[in-house]
Amino acid sequence: MNKPICKRGLIALISVRRQRCNLLQEAPTTSPQQPIHVAIIGTGFGGQSAAIHLLKQEQLDFVMLERRSFMGGTWCQNSYPGAQVDVQSPLYSLASEPQAWSQMFAEQAELEAYTNRVIDKYQLREKTVLNFNVIRLTWLDESRCWKIESESGDSLYARYVISAQGPLSNPVIPDFNGRERFQGKSFHTNQWDHSYDYRNKRVAVIGSGASAAQVIPAIAPDVQHLHVFQRTPHWVLPRPDRTFSPTIRKLLGNKFVYHALRKTIYWALEWRVFAFKYAHGLMRIFAQRPALKHLRKQVPNEVLRRKLTPDYTIGCKRIIVSNTLYPALSRENVTLHDKHDGIAEITENGIKTTQGSNIELDLIVYSTGFDATDGAVGYEIIGRTGSTLKNFWHEFPRAYLGTTLPKFPNLFLVTGPNTGIGHTSAIFVIESQMQYIMRALRFGDKHGGLLEVTEQAEADYTTMIHREMRKTVWHSGGCNSWYKSKSGHVIAMYPGFSFVYRMKARRFKPQHHRTTTNAIRQESS
Repeated sequence: MNKPICKRGLIALISVRRQRCNLLQEAPTTSPQQPIHVAIIGTGFGGQSAAIHLLKQEQLDFVMLERRSFMGGTWCQNSYPGAQVDVQSPLYSLASEPQAWSQMFAEQAELEAYTNRVIDKYQLREKTVLNFNVIRLTWLDESRCWKIESESGDSLYARYVISAQGPLSNPVIPDFNGRERFQGKSFHTNQWDHSYDYRNKRVAVIGSGASAAQVIPAIAPDVQHLHVFQRTPHWVLPRPDRTFSPTIRKLLGNKFVYHALRKTIYWALEWRVFAFKYAHGLMRIFAQRPALKHLRKQVPNEVLRRKLTPDYTIGCKRIIVSNTLYPALSRENVTLHDKHDGIAEITENGIKTTQGSNIELDLIVYSTGFDATDGAVGYEIIGRTGSTLKNFWHEFPRAYLGTTLPKFPNLFLVTGPNTGIGHTSAIFVIESQMQYIMRALRFGDKHGGLLEVTEQAEADYTTMIHREMRKTVWHSGGCNSWYKSKSGHVIAMYPGFSFVYRMKARRFKPQHHRTTTNAIRQESS
């Protein structure tokens, strides 16, 4: 999508899709005595996967809760110009839902269409309550259920809760001095305002990560001047994209061909763990050298090239894959500001830099990421005996298999702490979590309708995770990234092979869990 966008067409398309999604259903009537069996918070790929697994188990007593007025999660929300997945589409999709993708790395519109196709196929709109913005979960010990409270004052009660809000759903805008004074237009990439025409405008993009790397090439040809504020440069590798011919697309519609291609891509990517974890020298040979070659080839200006050359090991931060970012930054109407010429303050008319320049602007785009570690769960959670998630995570976020926590019965976090993946598809990990969650639900139902991981099992798992993390480039690569919490622990990533995580998720261990209220009360006393 790295080309000028047609504003009217895009706005019309979004309007049609949002109307299609905007089928508000009232919350089901529940009570502590008659809770719904499962509540799923979020309707992105995590929520969809949970719902599909419940349906396949013929478990129909569930509801999906969506804070927005439309379903779909990331790829319905993030519609900024240039939005595109950076994992090969045949792998970045649900295993049970083949798609005849038009290209190897799908653009946002195609991903949104795929998301809506899945939602419609499984009739998930009929199971969804829109505009239900969860603000608090409270465990009711006597009733053995969760009270789920919304911003509007509505409440639901559920025996189990699957929190599938997603780690990249709470956008962050740093508190720049004077930010509220700016008289022009401003918004986060996560909340792109398509009604605003940026053509021939003076624009600033603050940030240089994955979203910025897609926005910059998409808008640079159309703006009067683009100022890019980069705190730290990212390593960039070429994007090995390709458009699929009609014949290939037809083959992709065949589930056997589709799964064969998925497996081929999966194992081709999985070897990267050796470099991320066990042999950082491989990263320098097979990734850093090609990245430097890519930089030299696409950025002939030596001064600009120095600004764009990272000083840390490749892989320590998220690697950008792009064929268009460097050419866009080399344009005459684009100025790159690095850390030596950063933002001193935001003024009424634009940005004043630390070098004293006053840049007049019409639009500021914040491509400043998400609260994906310490603030990954965007609502208060109160477990048994008044335990709060905030207190449990006071040092750093943690969870058994990145999914369950002691003193928070019947609660499952999708894409929780240390479930991120730096070398393959996040959906593979989500579907691995589902194997654990569905086994846990069945086991809990069989033993009185209550299940909780033990403190020792969670502590042992967390100790293992951070012991293994010390071997990874994310821990020792010489950078400070959003993968880390404020404590310095790497929270976003799983320090190993994704197939190993899947094996752990499959092997449900009853000895790691409690299943009766009496046992919990005895432990508490």
